[in-house]
Amino acid sequence: MFMLLVTELLRWWYGDGWRGRARLASVRLDGTIDYFSIGLLVKTLFSPFRQISAGRVDGSLNVQMRALVDKLVSRLIGAMVRTVILVVGGIAIALQAVLSGLLLVAWGLVPLLPVAGAVLAFVGPVL
Repeated sequence: MFMLLVTELLRWWYGDGWRGRARLASVRLDGTIDYFSIGLLVKTLFSPFRQISAGRVDGSLNVQMRALVDKLVSRLIGAMVRTVILVVGGIAIALQAVLSGLLLVAWGLVPLLPVAGAVLAFVGPVL
């Protein structure tokens, strides 16, 4: 009876349990990618940043030059802000991917810990 319980537990652990952990890691990673909207940030990298009037400006040359400079400054600020968010998002996504991979490896090693503990208790410390 005990061996059946252990066998079924290990079957679940290395089967459905591991797949569930992998799905959970995938959902979290997808959520982080969606949170930072990497694709949208790349598409709109040089779009104006919070500019109220981005339309055509009529008026004297001085007014048109001022509007041109305003649009350029707005686009530069937008590019800088979006670049910072892209870098932070890339770091967050990379860290989450590495940590998820480590957790999946750790999930596979957890059932071996009692065996390792028993071996260490029987053999004694190696050092």
